[in-house]
Amino acid sequence: MAKKIFEPMTALIPLPAVMVTCQRPGDRPNIITIAWTGIICSEPPMISISIRKNRFSHEIIRDTGEFVVNITTQALAEATDICGVASGRNTDKFKLAGLTATPASIVQVPLIEECPINLECQTRRVLELGSHDMFIAEIVATQIDEQVFDERGRLDIEKLDPLIYCTKARQYWAGATVMVGAYGYTKGRPAIREKS
Repeated sequence: MAKKIFEPMTALIPLPAVMVTCQRPGDRPNIITIAWTGIICSEPPMISISIRKNRFSHEIIRDTGEFVVNITTQALAEATDICGVASGRNTDKFKLAGLTATPASIVQVPLIEECPINLECQTRRVLELGSHDMFIAEIVATQIDEQVFDERGRLDIEKLDPLIYCTKARQYWAGATVMVGAYGYTKGRPAIREKS
């Protein structure tokens, strides 16, 4: 396989396309679409989001220390893009994107009702990295739509229908529905047993 060498770039593909909600007390809530996100610790459950310093949501999250990561779906692709390109400084993104703000259970920031998974977060640390600041946060509550579980109580990825973002191509993709294996499915193989 011939490979072309490039300068260092953010070519980690795919990434989740999430909508992050934030709000100052007394102000209207805002939404920012982010792909620079990921789980960074299991115990306690921690997540990171990275936001450009000039974004309106950056200052809100920096000042309040709270946000909600809302997992998007194929059906929410248009709303996800709207919340990524419109500025919340002068725009009510909930209204513009046709989304519903619902009170969270712990944080003082609304979640997006239409999103099947909502992760309520409290910032524990902010790292200045360059173009973006990384907000490291603890997930203090999780809400999941009952309709995205299978009959055994596990998340059903086909029902969830997550939206993903492909950086550099700058495209949203859906249809992550072909399961090719489950965690540990190779464990019974002789070569794997020898290395365990």
